[in-house]
Amino acid sequence: MELKIKRLEAVIEAILFTMGDAVELERIAAAVGHDEDTTRKVIRNMMDRYEEEDRGIQIVELDGAFQMCTKASMYEAIIQIAHMPKKYVLTDVLLETLSIIAYKQPITKIEIEAIRGVKTDHAVNKLVEYNLVCEVGRLDAPGRPILFGTTEDFLRHFGIHSLEELPVMSQEKLEDFKMEAEEEVQLRLDI
Repeated sequence: MELKIKRLEAVIEAILFTMGDAVELERIAAAVGHDEDTTRKVIRNMMDRYEEEDRGIQIVELDGAFQMCTKASMYEAIIQIAHMPKKYVLTDVLLETLSIIAYKQPITKIEIEAIRGVKTDHAVNKLVEYNLVCEVGRLDAPGRPILFGTTEDFLRHFGIHSLEELPVMSQEKLEDFKMEAEEEVQLRLDI
């Protein structure tokens, strides 16, 4: 009997956790294959135990439905974690775009696109959102395009004190890259 109750509680807990919103008692009872009275008793026992065990979650009853939610006493901790900065992922596209900006700054999106050969709106916007890149001015040209450069956060995140510490590429490596780019362009033209 004890094993059956534990399993029943586990299924109810999974339902309430997964659904997020309040779930009507009749739906829970149908899902666990028990009558409503038995299901209600099991849920109320779970509610009591959650309260006694001083857990961070609780089950509340809302007009004949039940919902799993956070206890009000935990809100402060949740607010603290919600205000922590999020870690972000620098994909290959973002790293490529960031390196172009770092080495060529100040630079416009059009100039970045000319180097990469593809649109860069999303990548530049993400880098601005991550505070690795910012607007550093406007080009004195028709349309006054925005010039982008790296931020202090960029230096901090990459562990350098100034842009002079960026690695320098050898002329030989630059020639290799230039040849690869020209071959790629030729392949695209042949298609």
